[in-house]
Amino acid sequence: MSLDDSYTKKIPYGELGLIALESSKMIGSKVNNYIVNWRTDREHEHASDAAFTGYKKNSYLVESVCPRFGSGEAKGFIKESVRGMDIYILVDVCNYSLTYSVCGYENHMSPDDHYQDLKRIIAAIGGKARRITVIMPFLYEGRQHKRSARESLDCALALQELTDMGVESILTFDAHDPRVQNAIPLKSFETVQPIYQFIKALLKNVPNVSLDSRHMMIISPDEGAMSRAVYFANVLGIDVGMFYKRRDYSTIVNGRNPIVAHEFLGTDVEGKDVIIIDDMISSGESVLDVSRELKRRKANRIFIAATFGLFTNGLDLFDEAYNNGLIYRVLTTNLVYQTDTLLSKEYYINVDMSKYIALLVDTLNHDASINDLLNPTERIQKVLKKYNQL
Repeated sequence: MSLDDSYTKKIPYGELGLIALESSKMIGSKVNNYIVNWRTDREHEHASDAAFTGYKKNSYLVESVCPRFGSGEAKGFIKESVRGMDIYILVDVCNYSLTYSVCGYENHMSPDDHYQDLKRIIAAIGGKARRITVIMPFLYEGRQHKRSARESLDCALALQELTDMGVESILTFDAHDPRVQNAIPLKSFETVQPIYQFIKALLKNVPNVSLDSRHMMIISPDEGAMSRAVYFANVLGIDVGMFYKRRDYSTIVNGRNPIVAHEFLGTDVEGKDVIIIDDMISSGESVLDVSRELKRRKANRIFIAATFGLFTNGLDLFDEAYNNGLIYRVLTTNLVYQTDTLLSKEYYINVDMSKYIALLVDTLNHDASINDLLNPTERIQKVLKKYNQL
């Protein structure tokens, strides 16, 4: 449970309901199990009051489906009543493993498909829920958050569309640019950093790691990840360095300007372990380029930590980098779809976020503040002390 479970004394906002879309079934089941166990063991002096109706259940999952017609069209269908409930919808827009048939052809679900299914389920609720919160770990179109030419602003449009449909709050993780919340200034938008979970997973899986300024350094692979790296370094009391990308703006390759070189700003990394921290691994080429530059500067072990491991070009590059001693470990969360192949890799560390999501949901359902959960400094200090890192 949390460091302070006093929030459980508050009256629930409404009967809790979890809707895990097909893309999030696995993590949704884990979240549900945590909450069921916590509430089974929890005792309330006012448990018999009407406000606590439905507080203890065998499951908080609300069954829903999005069946499709042969043409590929679909509909959202909720199989039980959600009237008056406090609903939390989990969706992973990056789960490409799911397929559907279009006129006899197999089609893998894209982020657009998952987003449409989310809207279908919200539409199926039909305004009957007391409150709707969307938990979308990878923010849909989060990388299309600003306009640099005559182009669409997809993320802002999606946020406005969801709130117009009745969504009260949106919870995401490590938003590419949290300023996109300016699109919905009158609604709740929270972006959560999994720094505590990264530190905990690293200490648990690499017993000989030393998180101090003599042995470790945090590296930002570009200027966009600098704030994340600075926070990580500050809570550990170690140095931070940054690479910035020199691009060829006269050329466009695969929709972007190619990187010419990675330039480094920071203190000497020779002999130190380093953690490259970023919000996502897409193809992985950028973080591997940074790893090569760090090895060229005689860094010791290289850890890559990213909230979202997309691995859009597969794992061959990472296999090669590991076999050549370029990288030591890769840490990503289970907030997005993970292949069995990835989970089986010797160099991979899976950072489980299900307990954290369950704690956020349980706290919000009690209509309590999650401020302490969004600022995990105290918990980080406790886990560092537990592993004798202070």
